Amino acid sequence: MRVAAIDCGTNSVRLLIADVAGGSLTEVARRMEIVRLGEGVDSTGRLNPEAIERTRKALVGYAAEIAELGVSRVRMCATSASRDASNAEDFRGMVRSVLGVDPEVITGDQEARLSFAGALHGLNAEPPYLVLDIGGGSTEFVVGFERVDAAVSVDIGCVRMTERHLHGDPPTPAEVAAAERAITKVVDNALRKVSGHGAMTLVGLAGSVTTVAALALRLPEYDAARIHHARIPYDDVAKVTTDLLGSTVADRLDLPVMHPGRADVIGAGALILRVIMERAGKASVVASEHDILDGIAFSLA
Repeated sequence: MRVAAIDCGTNSVRLLIADVAGGSLTEVARRMEIVRLGEGVDSTGRLNPEAIERTRKALVGYAAEIAELGVSRVRMCATSASRDASNAEDFRGMVRSVLGVDPEVITGDQEARLSFAGALHGLNAEPPYLVLDIGGGSTEFVVGFERVDAAVSVDIGCVRMTERHLHGDPPTPAEVAAAERAITKVVDNALRKVSGHGAMTLVGLAGSVTTVAALALRLPEYDAARIHHARIPYDDVAKVTTDLLGSTVADRLDLPVMHPGRADVIGAGALILRVIMERAGKASVVASEHDILDGIAFSLA
């Protein structure tokens, strides 16, 4: 069955078109657009009309590709920003008009379970796993073996933490310290809830983690094949985090692996990853290019 999975988060909207048969998935196309749907939601509680329009334009392109490639079933999941917004119906109406399907505004728990299902695809590492999905508005913590044992979604993400704390360019030491205190408090609570300290393998998903991995690997350009399942030591994550938080947005844009839409928030994303590794006592993280999109695709089969 050829399916289309769409994940619309706080920072990006992504598409996976895949052929799914039994427990196997063959990727046909994978796309990502930074639309910053959740811009300002943390402070206003509403989706910005300009952000909805940016998302609409991305979805128009996705709809054309879905039609061209003969997709049988489509599922779109909308996560943190659309959960938090008081005008989410404006967003849902736009999606219906473009894609012909309703977006599912999934809960944090559903998001965590879909991410876990996607992350385990093709993974060869020692269980139990602690899977992290660091998004723009939230981060999901999931622990399990072949299935989920415990999951929690918390309101720390690269966009949310940047908007709350990291206002300087580069952020000041006081701003970084305030962000780290806030992140640490939430992370400690999340790790207790899912018993994350007992996991043998830490797996990190989404753009903050894969960008940090690309920088740690010193890649000359973003290379998903080299990033996927790369194991990145804590010391390398810490160095990349320090470098990012000490640089300006313009400096980050000069990095060959940096997506332009991620440059202003990657410092916060890296800090979240570093704090989680530190508080969970993990010496390394396995970066995964398989994530909630893959989980959505499997759910359609």
